[in-house]
Amino acid sequence: MKISAESLGSSLFRQDYQLRYAYVSGAMVKGIASCELVIAMSKAGFLAFYGTGGQKHDVIEQSIINIQNSLGRNQTFGMNLLCDLAQPEMEMKNIDLFLEYGVRNIEASAYMQITPALVKFRLSGLVSDNSPTVVAKNRILAKVSRPEVARQFLNPAPEEIVQALLDGNHISEEEAAQSRYIPIASDICVESDSAGHTDMGVSSILLPSIISLRDQLQTDLSPRLKTRVGAGGGIGTPESAASTFMLGADFITTGSINQCSVEAGTSDVVKEMLSEIDVQDTEYAPAGDMFELGAKIQVMKKKVFFPARANRLYDLWKHHEGLHSLDLKTQRQIQDKFFGRSFNEVYDETRKYYLQSFPDEIEKAEKNPRAKMALVFRWYFIHTMRLALKGDETRKVSFQVHSGPAMGAFNQWVAGTELGNWENRHVDQIAEKIMYDTASLLQKRFQLFTSE
Repeated sequence: MKISAESLGSSLFRQDYQLRYAYVSGAMVKGIASCELVIAMSKAGFLAFYGTGGQKHDVIEQSIINIQNSLGRNQTFGMNLLCDLAQPEMEMKNIDLFLEYGVRNIEASAYMQITPALVKFRLSGLVSDNSPTVVAKNRILAKVSRPEVARQFLNPAPEEIVQALLDGNHISEEEAAQSRYIPIASDICVESDSAGHTDMGVSSILLPSIISLRDQLQTDLSPRLKTRVGAGGGIGTPESAASTFMLGADFITTGSINQCSVEAGTSDVVKEMLSEIDVQDTEYAPAGDMFELGAKIQVMKKKVFFPARANRLYDLWKHHEGLHSLDLKTQRQIQDKFFGRSFNEVYDETRKYYLQSFPDEIEKAEKNPRAKMALVFRWYFIHTMRLALKGDETRKVSFQVHSGPAMGAFNQWVAGTELGNWENRHVDQIAEKIMYDTASLLQKRFQLFTSE
């Protein structure tokens, strides 16, 4: 039995996306998963998603144009769609943009429920080919970390959403009629403990559980329409990739290791810092976009104060009624050390932004000191990410850099080789090395188990 890099994972996954390898480079916000990254991966036969999170509409549009102009007809790419419960109209606006430019693949991130925008994208262009098979032009790869969310993506679109889209002339009668025969997700990426937002799941438990759920829910579907189940989170070496494929993954998804590549859209300073971390050099901190909910992100902690300071801000918010109730020493520490500016300056900046898009939040903050405190503290999370993206060396200790232990494991693996220097790390070469070394490792293990 010969195991090759090209044979790992699902053949249908590779065929549908016209890929050489069952390997996905996941999106990273604010264009860290950049045009250059997507283009390099696509040309090498991998699937990559552009990071639209936190990007303006015109930037996303120009990015689509740049990518499409750089790729051939049979080279596949995708765009990320980040759930935005606060502004569902923006989600639909992005979907309309994707449909206008013929984007056929999206990566749905941070969804807890199916939205009209997702359904519209999946059903657009849906037809029957005069056989029991439905032809879906648009594919959704959904990142999930909970079985109850996976269940929604493994089922057809909710009838009430389909009817509402039909009534609003967003889809046709045929598209609505055929919707009951296909699942919302063409693919699911089971996200274990990972960089950024994480539920701290364990891959060896989550992945088999969701594969089993898929098999239970889709017994009557043809292989072509069944949802493929892959996995991401913690994959940075051949050993981690091999274990994931052995658990039954149809594809693997990498994230952290791609941020430390030449093509990643972050600063060289961040890349240098990431190239020096080990497996223990990450920590959990509050997520700025879900600050009040207590959601967690995983970030780099080596040589930075961000995780400690972020956790400190969350604890203060939990136990105080507002900025006025903080003692003077704490107020000075936050303003001088954490923020580098006064609470009033931070609130003025925040107020100007929120009045344009979320005026209700400002009205709430003006009446509720604790809500105002949350807004001021949330500014810090935006600020620290901007500092990292710009590579402001004078504020390195404040950098917020999303990363998981896979980054440290990768650094260990390539130490002493050409890839030890991040300036030699091209994202497509990283992916090829992982896939070929994974195939070699599995071949050796298979021979060991089958030898007498």
